Amino acid sequence: MLGRLIVRQHSLAMDFAGNKSFHSGICYDNKVIMILVACSCALLAISGVFIFKFRVLRYKRLLEIRNLGLTGEVTLTSFSYNELKRATNGFKEELGKGSFGAVYKGSLNRGRNLIAVKRLEKLVEEGEREFQAEMRAIGRAHHKNLVRLLGYCAEDSKRVLVYEYMGNGSLADLLFKSRQRPDWDERTRIALDVARGILYLHEECETPIIHCDIKPQNILMDDYWRAKISDFGLAKLLMGDHTRTFTVVRGTRGYMAPEWHKNIPISAKADVYSYGIVLLETVFCRRNLDTTVSNPEEIILSILVYKCLVEKKLDKLVLGEEVDKKSLERMVMVALWCIQDEPALRPSIKTVVMMLEGITDICIPPCPTASSI
Repeated sequence: MLGRLIVRQHSLAMDFAGNKSFHSGICYDNKVIMILVACSCALLAISGVFIFKFRVLRYKRLLEIRNLGLTGEVTLTSFSYNELKRATNGFKEELGKGSFGAVYKGSLNRGRNLIAVKRLEKLVEEGEREFQAEMRAIGRAHHKNLVRLLGYCAEDSKRVLVYEYMGNGSLADLLFKSRQRPDWDERTRIALDVARGILYLHEECETPIIHCDIKPQNILMDDYWRAKISDFGLAKLLMGDHTRTFTVVRGTRGYMAPEWHKNIPISAKADVYSYGIVLLETVFCRRNLDTTVSNPEEIILSILVYKCLVEKKLDKLVLGEEVDKKSLERMVMVALWCIQDEPALRPSIKTVVMMLEGITDICIPPCPTASSI
């Protein structure tokens, strides 16, 4: 066998030596192959570096969005329940409590970003896909008079919403608990802030939204005392060209429109009714229903205000305070139009904003009833 190999190699060597052009062709082909292989390796290496850098940058960007609470082009962050439990130190510091759950103070990014975490307690029947779709739709609603929804948790039966933190409490605290109530200019500004926030929800955001629970407790004040509407946990989306929707009874007694109790479709006019009550309470710094007053005729603010409007005695409701009389009358008439029993009689929120700004004239409304109180 070894002898045969030696003879074969000798024969090949003789053939190769006798044909130099064949030898040169082989060398040329080998060089081309080596160059192609080297170029391919270089391209692969360069591509690998670029892909690695791209993935690192993308990962850093995702971490930045996740940890800093969504900056720039905002999309909602999906948090795990354990993340939010750690962020709130075990849901330790309660900021407030509503009919659908409690709100806790928390922080992200090692305490540099404060958040408000609302743990929902009565929405376990909602499917995870529906819940996430609704949260994403609401997360695309961005306006200076809406509290920013940063993220959510939909893990098993747990439902948690993560909002930006508002350090100056609620409008309810400002109107009913503060030692020094806001002056007239502040109250008129707050009234417009809230109306503009609702206008955005109803007519300007990508998917129209009925909030369903407009009340002073759900209107929060930021560091500059700008009013922002919060708590979209009860919100109902209006898809496509729909202007009305059927839904279970939602909201808070005293602020709910009469149609909630009539088993008829709910429209954006339900929010207009709630806003009318809030507007009255903001103007006069008292609740619409106050059983602590000495005079039984003053228990229901809306009835008292209508009587004073007709008798041209609104001044007596703001004794000791300097107010613009025309502005006072205008805001009162807007509020009374908003709380009409029939939704068709209520103005749209866009018309409300125009009336408050003095762009549209207002006539005296019919006397409201107290059917929903």
